[in-house]
Amino acid sequence: MTETATTSGRQILVTGGTGSFGRAFVRRMLGSDPSCVIRVFSRDELKQFEMEREFHRDPRLRFFLGDVRDRDRLGRAMQGVDWVVHAAALKHVPLCEYNPAEAIKTNIIGAQNVVDCAIDAGVERTVGLSTDKAVNPVNLYGATKLCAEKVLVHGNAYVGPRSSRFAMVRYGNVVGSRGSVIPLFLRQVPSGVLTVTDERMSRFWISLDQAVDLVLDAFATMAGGEIFVPKIPSMRITDLARAIAPEAMIKEIGIRPGEKLHEVLLTAEESRDARDVGPHYVVGGQVPGLGTPGEGGFVYASHTNTQWLSVDRLAELVQELESRAA
Repeated sequence: MTETATTSGRQILVTGGTGSFGRAFVRRMLGSDPSCVIRVFSRDELKQFEMEREFHRDPRLRFFLGDVRDRDRLGRAMQGVDWVVHAAALKHVPLCEYNPAEAIKTNIIGAQNVVDCAIDAGVERTVGLSTDKAVNPVNLYGATKLCAEKVLVHGNAYVGPRSSRFAMVRYGNVVGSRGSVIPLFLRQVPSGVLTVTDERMSRFWISLDQAVDLVLDAFATMAGGEIFVPKIPSMRITDLARAIAPEAMIKEIGIRPGEKLHEVLLTAEESRDARDVGPHYVVGGQVPGLGTPGEGGFVYASHTNTQWLSVDRLAELVQELESRAA
């Protein structure tokens, strides 16, 4: 991390802090900085109880029960906070499709509450988490995350003389997170049949550690208004199935409503405003000249990616996940 990204002595609030990303972020911070204090904000008391035990009741952790829909409670939790990581979201595509009002309340109104409370509390920097499903969305989850991107990015227009700044990170499927296809495949292994919705499907692949790295890079370099997009490899869903169970039969069950064959991290329009800064692209932002401007017009999509994970490499990564979970 650069000097501007140091967490030393900082108060950090993580919304949705009991989720897969939140736990990985907390683990990284507690392991690397003895002086930071982290507030975990989430609505599930059982997950908070389990997380408190997982981290051996570390005195640097504070647990706030609350929902990002509740602006008053969120505002209370942000008092004295330096940085906010906004990871809270309803993210399961079929559930969001069936419960659209609930997805809107959490993913859009919740994002607006984060912006308003951060400005009121004088939070220095806020980084929100987005998804490739927000690009050209075909499902409600993606649409709400697109709105959340706009809410946070344009939150910078409302800070006035305050020092608060907002940015987003946008990445693909997180390996091993809740709702990931890997746990599903592992459960299906004993049956000898792995189900895929469409054999042509491809996805971007990012690990939790890489996602944490991206957020820390965003904190380090953000000026306000950026969307940080990592350069990550793609995988074919059938290759992942073969990596987990080489002898199993692959059964195609049909694409689900709101599901894409391939995902996109940058549209042609966005790429004209993207800077290549090495490990990732940066779209927009208040300070011009960050990195090298791209030629524009390219689409960063999972099926046309230049980086691909082989079956052998996928098998190694799955084994690493299983060994960590053991």
